[in-house]
Amino acid sequence: MILSGSEIVIECLKEQGVDTVFGYPGGTILNIYDELYKHSHEIRHILTSHEQGAAHAADGYARATGKVGVCMATSGPGATNLVTGIATAYMDSVPLVAFTCNVGVNLLGRDSFQEVDITGITMPITKYSCLVKDVKNLAPTIRRAFRIAKSGRPGPVLVDITKDVTAAKCDYTPVVPEEIPRKIESIRYKDLEEAAALIAKAKRPMIFVGGGAVASGAAEQVRELARRIDAPVADTLMGKGVFPGTDPLYMGMLGMHGTKTANNAAANCDLLIALGCRFSDRDTGNTKAFAHQAKIIHMDIDEAEIDKNVICDCSVVGDLKESLIRLLQKVQPAKHEEWIKRMETYRSEHPLKYDHSVVTGPYVIEELYKLTKGDAIITTDVGQHQMWTAQYYKYKEPRQLLTSGGLGTMGYGLGAAMGAKAAFPDRTVVNIGGDGCFRMNLVEVISAVRNKINVIEIVMNNEVLGMVRQWQHLFYGERYSNTILDDGIDYVKIAEGMGALGLRITKLEDVDEVLKTAINAGRPVVIDCQIGKDDMVFPMAPAGKAIEKAFDQDDIKL
Repeated sequence: MILSGSEIVIECLKEQGVDTVFGYPGGTILNIYDELYKHSHEIRHILTSHEQGAAHAADGYARATGKVGVCMATSGPGATNLVTGIATAYMDSVPLVAFTCNVGVNLLGRDSFQEVDITGITMPITKYSCLVKDVKNLAPTIRRAFRIAKSGRPGPVLVDITKDVTAAKCDYTPVVPEEIPRKIESIRYKDLEEAAALIAKAKRPMIFVGGGAVASGAAEQVRELARRIDAPVADTLMGKGVFPGTDPLYMGMLGMHGTKTANNAAANCDLLIALGCRFSDRDTGNTKAFAHQAKIIHMDIDEAEIDKNVICDCSVVGDLKESLIRLLQKVQPAKHEEWIKRMETYRSEHPLKYDHSVVTGPYVIEELYKLTKGDAIITTDVGQHQMWTAQYYKYKEPRQLLTSGGLGTMGYGLGAAMGAKAAFPDRTVVNIGGDGCFRMNLVEVISAVRNKINVIEIVMNNEVLGMVRQWQHLFYGERYSNTILDDGIDYVKIAEGMGALGLRITKLEDVDEVLKTAINAGRPVVIDCQIGKDDMVFPMAPAGKAIEKAFDQDDIKL
């Protein structure tokens, strides 16, 4: 059949099973938006208030569902406004396809109105980016984009289309997408045998879980391995929920703001089994001191991650779920009672703790966990509230915590929450942010109201840039340069002005009532949660130091 480029875009989206798109229209992409209008009964378009919000929403949709997220923007500033969201997805290996439209072919390279080389700009932060200048190449390019985004180690892809291509016509033949096989060809028998032998010899094994375990759907295998070899488990920020936060073998998050127990386990284990993680500096601290008593097994889909940050003794490269299925066939049950008891004793002696006499981030998050019974999807922005959310909400399953780990993007959470809620309208979705982060993306409250996406935004309002202030307090002689936000802003009034329900928490007695009201509101809610400006995240290991040197408030008092 003969179709226009815009019609081909829509048909290809339908081929790929896309039911939701996030975006913002403009001149060069109008032909595609005209087709979206005609197909609104098949593909829901969610209009955000800013293109960055669209990218974050598509990212949140992808993380919550495991499917490819889709966003759209026009040329020039529309396209460049997607860049932060694309980079966020790239750093955290999130499958995303971003569509932009550019000026016509005859206007390229002439500094035309709203012309920008978006494929060049995004090349370092995408798995693939291309400019389509011939309508005959459009359908194959879109199909390739989706295949690349979700194959191997997932990630974002950008497809830029000139405006004349969206109007041009050519023959289109529907294609049923081929199932993408898991990467198994690189899984070597020899590597599995070596890993199984190291596990059999270990007296103090530890499992370290990263975001790759989420991407591969390997939670069942990770849990089976931990229980079979009786090993304590720690995770990264991106690996939350792969191993249940309530399990006795769970030691907490590892790294700069990890638990003392998890960090101590890494320092004292004789075997570290790293599953789908990239050994970020925030996880390892000083790499020369990291797990210095241990042999290290590193299992990951991306060979480039092997020996990149931490040198390992054994590696298994390939899809993590498939690798673990094969490894479990070779691993015999074991007990390490003395090692587990040692970690349990250490955990009881070094619990996470905070001041229970006033409203704090940890208290609110623990109460939210109780009221939602641990079933909510939680998104965050970046900072102290992000670390508290990782520490104090106990995640049951993967894809419950959606957060910017690699790029650390302030302003990520509300867009991501909208994406998750669009995917799962019957689930409670809460974004936990700071007042500094909320200022960056608060216009998306308007989007949530307009689109009837009933997310809850909790603003941890301490009137400062909390994490930066914490560093200034601890390492910069209390010189609070440009981190004070005491502008007298009333976030409740702002929320109400945008059509949302505004609530406020100022004392302990408010917390349960306000959270219950928000959960049952049936509309977008913004909660102004007022906490102390000098509240800090503990434990904390100074950057570049060994993570077992992490200190907390008691250590400072000493």
